[in-house]
Amino acid sequence: MNGLERQRVLVAGGAGFLGANLCRRLLREGHEVICLDNFLTGKQSNIDDLADDPAFTLLRHDVIEPMDEGIRPARIYNLACAASPKHYQADPVHTLRTCVDGAYNLLELARRCGARILQASTSEVYGDPDVHPQPESYRGKVNIVGIRSCYDEGKRCAETLFADYGRCKGVQVKIARIFNTYGPYMAADDGRVVSNFIVQALSGSKLTIYGDGSQTRALCYVDDLIDGLVGLMNGPDTFQGPVNLGGAQEVTIQEIARHICALTGTEPRFEYLPLPPDDPVQRLPVTTLAERHLGWRPKVGLEQGLQRTIAYFRDRLKPARREQSCGIAPGGYKAFSG
Repeated sequence: MNGLERQRVLVAGGAGFLGANLCRRLLREGHEVICLDNFLTGKQSNIDDLADDPAFTLLRHDVIEPMDEGIRPARIYNLACAASPKHYQADPVHTLRTCVDGAYNLLELARRCGARILQASTSEVYGDPDVHPQPESYRGKVNIVGIRSCYDEGKRCAETLFADYGRCKGVQVKIARIFNTYGPYMAADDGRVVSNFIVQALSGSKLTIYGDGSQTRALCYVDDLIDGLVGLMNGPDTFQGPVNLGGAQEVTIQEIARHICALTGTEPRFEYLPLPPDDPVQRLPVTTLAERHLGWRPKVGLEQGLQRTIAYFRDRLKPARREQSCGIAPGGYKAFSG
């Protein structure tokens, strides 16, 4: 338990990419985990193997609706929102409500229970930045009415709610700004750069590059990102963030594509399409605050992380086996002890 007592932890968005990895980490540490998800983008298959763990509970619920007071967690991670443009633009109004109403409902639950709560915010709060690299003090350049604004502005508003609940209502809040993350349990169809390239390479298709491929990202392997989230949640009350969590190596989209081709043994063949509106040209976090306050920095190199992710997708893209259900009825959850 690393000196921490066993706790009941609610992971909103727990069946998603980051959520599924976080649930596993918390279960390994000996905590009781409540995975909350509406399954709009989360996958049942991401958590099927956790169903028999007596410390794991699945709650099917949409965070835009008020929370059941009987849950009573000690800690709450708010990861509940589609994070890829393809998915969050499919229903932008629901995306905005997930960011804002969801944050409000979870903050209210935290206030009632005296729980500590962490907001998974995003580098998208910086928009298409004109400051590079991006420190937490940079206030961003976001198109308020653009096609990405449902997510960008929603996350910015959620940060405001968290900060105000911390200042005015005494809730212990934490805010993490997550940069591009990749690894196992990514969805094959989420439209993000790493999953797109890997799926296309493994299927023998051309890799789709938007723009000329010169735009940059700083990729962070999921295990490192989860270390940062847990470190922030477990850190001192005096440090609430916002804090950047992201990769230290800036690479171009073209370089990522060529890395993946080399690691999959695929001939590099690319299809170039127009860059989507408001797509950021440069992304690289300043992580000085994370290093100073959390002792955090990424450990997994790009090649090693891509190899692990490619291995995951090779396995997942085999003929699908019949999914096993967790056996939780919609809207229901297992009985809580204590």
